[in-house]
Amino acid sequence: MTVNQNEIHLRDIAIGDAGWLIQRHGELYAADEGFDASFEVLVAEILVDFLRNRDPETERGWIAATGKQRLGSIFCVHSGDPRVAKLRLFFVEPDARGLGLGRRLLEVCIAFARDTGNHTLRLWTHESHRAACALYAAYGFRCVASRPVHSFGVDLIEQTWELDLTLAIVPNQR
Repeated sequence: MTVNQNEIHLRDIAIGDAGWLIQRHGELYAADEGFDASFEVLVAEILVDFLRNRDPETERGWIAATGKQRLGSIFCVHSGDPRVAKLRLFFVEPDARGLGLGRRLLEVCIAFARDTGNHTLRLWTHESHRAACALYAAYGFRCVASRPVHSFGVDLIEQTWELDLTLAIVPNQR
């Protein structure tokens, strides 16, 4: 598939997107990281919680698409801590990588988290996601916790990253 970055648009999550997100996360993380099916369960739980309990004023899920072809996602949700938002389900299809879509999604999420009154944006990832971690660092996120775990059938280094939204400056939106 050839993707033209000028044709990519961001939209709210819609009917059918949750199933796609569960499937694509499961397929790609199994192929790339060796994750087992328990990862799909986690993605499903995140989506069920979002769809059931979403506060549309302070939580949002974006799908990147060109035409009817879905290319990626990012979500901004409550963390349970006051003034702390959580970045979830950040994903870009392999064919759409290298086009700046990851940056675009991250910028939209950071701006939304700040605009809704949060002071911190927190995310959970794994050390093996080097490209994503480099992107987080480039936007001012700091790794605040790291620990070895056995999750999704593999040994991982789990990480928590945070961005101080009171200091961070988001480049102009594309």
